[in-house]
Amino acid sequence: MSKVRKMRRLLILASVCVTASCADDSIKDSSLSVPELVERGRELFHLEDSCVDCHGENAGGGLLAPSLAFGPKPSEIAYQLHTNPDMAEIANILRASRQDLVALSLFVLQLTGTTPESIDVNALQAEIFLGTQPELETQVPRAEIAAETQATMPFSAVLESWQTRAMQGSLKRTYDVELLAEFDPGEPKFTPEAGKTYFYENTGTRGTMNPETGETFAPQAMKIVVGDAVTHEIIAYHELPIELRSSVHATAMSPDGRYVYIVGAKESEGTGPQSPLSPATLLKADALTLQPVKQLQIGGRVHHAQIFQDRYLLVDTFAADPNGLSVFLFDTQSDEIVGGVRDEDLGGRSYTAWTNDQYIFVLMEPIGYGYFAAQKTMRGELKNFPTSWIVKLDPETWEAIQEYPHPGYRADWICFDKESKYMFVPSTGSNNISKINIDTGSIEWVRPTGTGPYACDLNAAGDEVWVADKGEATLMVGSRTITVYDTESGRHLDTLFSAYRADHLLLSPRGNEFWLTSNVEGAIYVFDAYNRKRKDIIHMPNGGDAHGLVWVYYDEIRVPKVIRDQGGFHNGINPRNNQPHLH
Repeated sequence: MSKVRKMRRLLILASVCVTASCADDSIKDSSLSVPELVERGRELFHLEDSCVDCHGENAGGGLLAPSLAFGPKPSEIAYQLHTNPDMAEIANILRASRQDLVALSLFVLQLTGTTPESIDVNALQAEIFLGTQPELETQVPRAEIAAETQATMPFSAVLESWQTRAMQGSLKRTYDVELLAEFDPGEPKFTPEAGKTYFYENTGTRGTMNPETGETFAPQAMKIVVGDAVTHEIIAYHELPIELRSSVHATAMSPDGRYVYIVGAKESEGTGPQSPLSPATLLKADALTLQPVKQLQIGGRVHHAQIFQDRYLLVDTFAADPNGLSVFLFDTQSDEIVGGVRDEDLGGRSYTAWTNDQYIFVLMEPIGYGYFAAQKTMRGELKNFPTSWIVKLDPETWEAIQEYPHPGYRADWICFDKESKYMFVPSTGSNNISKINIDTGSIEWVRPTGTGPYACDLNAAGDEVWVADKGEATLMVGSRTITVYDTESGRHLDTLFSAYRADHLLLSPRGNEFWLTSNVEGAIYVFDAYNRKRKDIIHMPNGGDAHGLVWVYYDEIRVPKVIRDQGGFHNGINPRNNQPHLH
């Protein structure tokens, strides 16, 4: 038997045996009744640092793990415990026998609404015993198996043999937004001038570092900040009430520029700051007073948000509530979710979503191979990372119409060329960027970046792609670089010294500058898009981690409209199509 075949055989065997001890454990003659098995499953599920922490009280998912509503079989639980690197510690805590696996399966089935009388316990017990169990010589970690098997298969073969992961047909799900509170918007913090453009920035309470002294401090309040887009001066800001404090990771606005959206505290838990992986609410704030007007329950914690078709916000979530959505469209006129998807229907774990204003592109990773697995890969603890991919969604039908496997681990961002012929995908876990043909899915080129790349964007001419080397998943403060490539050939053009935690990177509406947020320094770095020199550093008042950027233009009668946000250009502005903003 070849080494590869032997390892595949071991992988199959591992799916029915979590630990070596399970071979000696039998429940065929168990005296435990069904209620006793369910109670045993309850105990295991609620062990400290165990299942409930990630899957939620009702196994509906949304924190660090997906919903278990499908009702996992004992062997499926065993497979995850053995092969999922993010579950290694849990597997060690549980030390689950085959009886334990049946008990967990029974308990989860009941949690998710299956009536006890409809459960075939004998079938569950038999399921874990399917096949024979020869003595296992070793327990080979999944990463090593993947390394052996994938080494025999070049990425071109992965493309040729790719099997669709998403479910067929419409994946549309809905969620009813709940109004939790309304607030007096207060008085305006500034009066916009006619014909001027302003930038908006949300900041959180993460510790802020002064790179010159190395000193850090933690701001007490989240802020909404407004500045002059030409002079780079801060015009106004507002610190939100402490009871609404949370972990911020986005700046978003309604297309008409009237409202700012920022992550708010979980309902009835306004003690913050909270983990970015916990549930949260959405605060809707007046763009002139900078104060909240509504607190909304939207079913999850916003990660990124961007305007879609000058009407909706395309939102992806860090964490979803049990009935919440992973990616959805939010109508800013009605404050309603018009449709969305859950990542389990997409066949994996979603991270961020992007749009070319026609389709929605969701970055996907295998379940269990998220941020912490990327860290393990960086440290050499994982030798291989299963293929990541992108799902292309039709927002009209909510069908997955195409999938794009790509040669990078844990991608964070997508930027498109002006014709939407290609997309550029930086991958933080593998320190590279890929250029992908959107029609065919072919990989045009792959190039190494700085450490832990995050955001990317193209210049106005479309012949350069800039990549923010954040140091994501490295346990480093940051790599402090921006790497620049020729979009046609992938040739390296330049490496720029930048900020700690170079995070979100956006071309300005005039097309003459790149703006880069630093969520450790509490600052925005501004670079000349033509000579690649740093022009300015805009420090956030009283510090705070900066995420995302939005530019708003106030016309001759001071009517606002968003012309640039994290997802692209809007309202007739696009310097890549010879439509720069000249005001």
